Order: sequence, then C-alpha cells, then structure tokens
Amino acid sequence: MNFSYGDQTIRVNMPDRAALMAELTRRFRARTGFALATINLDHLVKLRADPRFRDAYAAQDLVVADGNPVVWLSRLAGRPVQLVPGSDLVMPLVRLAAAQDVAIALVGSTDDALKAAAQRIVTEEPGARIVLRIAPPMGFDPKSKAAGALLRQIADSGAGLCFIALGAPKQEQLAARGRIEAPEVGFASVGAGLDFLAGDQQRAPAWVRRIAMEWAWRMLSAPRRLVPRYARCAAILPGEAINAMRQRRDG
Repeated sequence: MNFSYGDQTIRVNMPDRAALMAELTRRFRARTGFALATINLDHLVKLRADPRFRDAYAAQDLVVADGNPVVWLSRLAGRPVQLVPGSDLVMPLVRLAAAQDVAIALVGSTDDALKAAAQRIVTEEPGARIVLRIAPPMGFDPKSKAAGALLRQIADSGAGLCFIALGAPKQEQLAARGRIEAPEVGFASVGAGLDFLAGDQQRAPAWVRRIAMEWAWRMLSAPRRLVPRYARCAAILPGEAINAMRQRRDG
C-alpha cells in the first residue's frame, strides 16, 4: 500500500506482524539499526500538510499499518496489509530484543511514566535489559543540538533498541535523525505505547478493539481534544479512497 505526496511515496512495506518480526530478528542478529513507523489516519493528515514529516517518514526503514482505515484502504488498493498497532508491539519487541541480548532505551513521556513502564517491562520479561530512560523537556525539538546529544547518549549506552514515545511528528523525526547519527540502534516509534504500559493512559477494552471501534472509545474519553482530530481524519478519507482505487486500477 502506497501513499504518494508529489515526488515522495510512503509505502507500508511490512504486510503483517510475522514479516515485521522476521525482519527485526534479522536486524538484531546483524546488529543493524532501523527506524520503524506505525502509520495511521492521523499521520496521513499530517503527511499532507507537513513536508518535514514526509521527509521523516520517507527515511523510515519499516512501516506497518496502525489503524483499521489504513487496512481498509490497502484492501481497496488490492494490496492488503494486516493491522499491526504500535501499542501492541512494545512487549513483542521487548521479548525479541531479550532473546537476542539487545539492550533497550526508553525515550519520551515523563520520568515517572518511563520508570513505571520499565518496571512493567522487566516484570513481564525478566530478561529485558533497560540501559537508559530519557524524558525530554517540553518543547523538545528533534532537530536541535539537545536532540543530537540525546542520540549520542543512546548510542553510547549500548542500546540496540530504542522505543520513542513522543507522538507524531517528533518521534518519527527523531528516529529519522537517529538512523544517521546512531546507525546501530533500532528506533521504534510507538506513540502512547509506553504510557499504556505505565498505566498513565487506558486502552480501549479488547472487545472494543476487536470490532474496530477503538477510535470511538478514545474520542469519547477525550472529546475536546480528539473530536477535531477525527473530523480532520474523516475529511481525507474520500480522497484516500480514490487514491487507493487508482492503485488497484494501475496494478
């Protein structure tokens, strides 16, 4: 499934979790870094409006579908991919890293949230090695000198996997920069994934996720913040559907 913006194309190149885990296993064994992004409809809105975000996404090595609308669009395009939510990837990636003796860094949110997430991680996976936790200050800029120092700190820690939970577009921009300045580290942008582990945010119940209504549950939990966001997402769906049908027609 492709999303095109002028001369840039963003491709969902990991069709399912099995393919992603196989590729990550290969990279961990080779001690080769990566940048992993989890694309959703909100990201598509931002990609349309922000050239710097498009540049960051174009630099991602691995992209999965984090949202049912992206899955539905892929089917419409005749290039189906499976749903791989970023929030559901944290513990599978932790277990994979532990199996390959890959150390882990946590970046994002708050000190308290990262501490709680780290405790949850090592409780569920005692073999996990968390060597660094960094909560950047408010106003953190992925293109700043401070971001460069942060990336050097990650590289010097020996971490081979870094979870970034800064929200879009900051996390993808930091991961894209990290591919250049800390090339042996794997950067996984997981949004609220660490906050969910910490208990700072509550995910929708499993039955709500099964019927593809997590977006509605989230919207009702924070309507003032999320109703405008989801309205913008709904507004681009007709255009994205047309683009998907063109991909089917063009083969």
